[in-house]
Amino acid sequence: MPLVFRRVGVAAMAVTLLAGVTACGVASAHPGAAAPKAAARQDRPELQKAMQDIVDSGFAGVQLRVHDQRGEWVGSAGVRKLGEAAKPPTNGHFWIGSTTKTFTATLVLQLVAEGKIGLDAPVAHYLPKLGLDRRITVRMLLQHTSGLFNYAGGERYNDGTYVPGIPAAGKEWVDNRFHTYRPEELVRFALSKRPPFAPGTDQRYSNTNYTLALLLIEKVTGRSYAQEMQQRILRPLKLKETIVPGAGTQLPEPHAHGYYRYQDAHQWKVVDVTRQNLSLLAGAGDMISTTQDLHTFISALLGGKLLPAKLLTEMRTPHGKLGYGFGLWVQDAGPNCGTIVHHNGGAPGGYGALMISTPDGSKTLTASITSGDAAIDTAKEFGKATQRLIKEVFCSTHAHGVH
Repeated sequence: MPLVFRRVGVAAMAVTLLAGVTACGVASAHPGAAAPKAAARQDRPELQKAMQDIVDSGFAGVQLRVHDQRGEWVGSAGVRKLGEAAKPPTNGHFWIGSTTKTFTATLVLQLVAEGKIGLDAPVAHYLPKLGLDRRITVRMLLQHTSGLFNYAGGERYNDGTYVPGIPAAGKEWVDNRFHTYRPEELVRFALSKRPPFAPGTDQRYSNTNYTLALLLIEKVTGRSYAQEMQQRILRPLKLKETIVPGAGTQLPEPHAHGYYRYQDAHQWKVVDVTRQNLSLLAGAGDMISTTQDLHTFISALLGGKLLPAKLLTEMRTPHGKLGYGFGLWVQDAGPNCGTIVHHNGGAPGGYGALMISTPDGSKTLTASITSGDAAIDTAKEFGKATQRLIKEVFCSTHAHGVH
């Protein structure tokens, strides 16, 4: 089944499986799923081969974690750093990019559950000083139907006009990758541009929606986004390796290195972008995590541990042409594969993240893929890699290495 990539504002490696899925394709939660067996008890040569194929296609390294009916499996392939022989650490930290959106959506929905935010209330009611169109609701932010200009990457309008956003690719991004942005500054930049469509009339992925959700969380709670994330999600789930870095630029050890290839004065250059400031994507793509923490988070969320059943059902109900719920894509992965929910992502340079699950959280795939110095189309190759891993883990004809 073909995979189509959207360059969603940043040069992010974010994947969407384009297949029709209805709400009835979403299974009910089974929070009591059996605990996985120890990883060492499993021999999964098909997963190791899938990772090696990704490296052979031009990526520097892969770390992969799978939880399924056979237990837990973890592994890595490629190198931790160019020029060295060591493999990427299987417990390595990485920039998760747009996978952050699932965390942000969960925070908003917890506040909805507590009656502090109305899902269909105008966002302008909570943030009156921004001058927002009063037709834009909280639901529209979470489903990307607000019509807000995408500050990172820009917009191509229906009349063919293209208006650039804040540079998130190429030499401009490389030279500016340590700049600190404030969330309100990003939103005001977006509001200064013409909306691509009227609120609620279309659907288009925009990082602005989730940075605005961050401001909404802070206004309603009176606390910082990072504090709310710690109190509501990270601490209860013991996600000690997951970080909201703000303007921080460092990945904690251990970690693999990520690289970015770009053109400068007609010459191709490669730079190590392990350190970068992702305040550019506040609330939309700035978090740091590990494959273990992403597994713990998505299985707890879909297992009903973070949200009431009604809101969780809405969260994983696909909406519009993107098949997007609240911070999650919900899609049919093809014959013999069933429904999957996911939010993959990528930092502007160097790092791709996968967080994919069955709708009940009982089977998960979490991974980090780091770019190297190869002259490849990273978005295209990331798509192929994701498709291969999904087939190996979620499709019955591949589930036990049968090909």
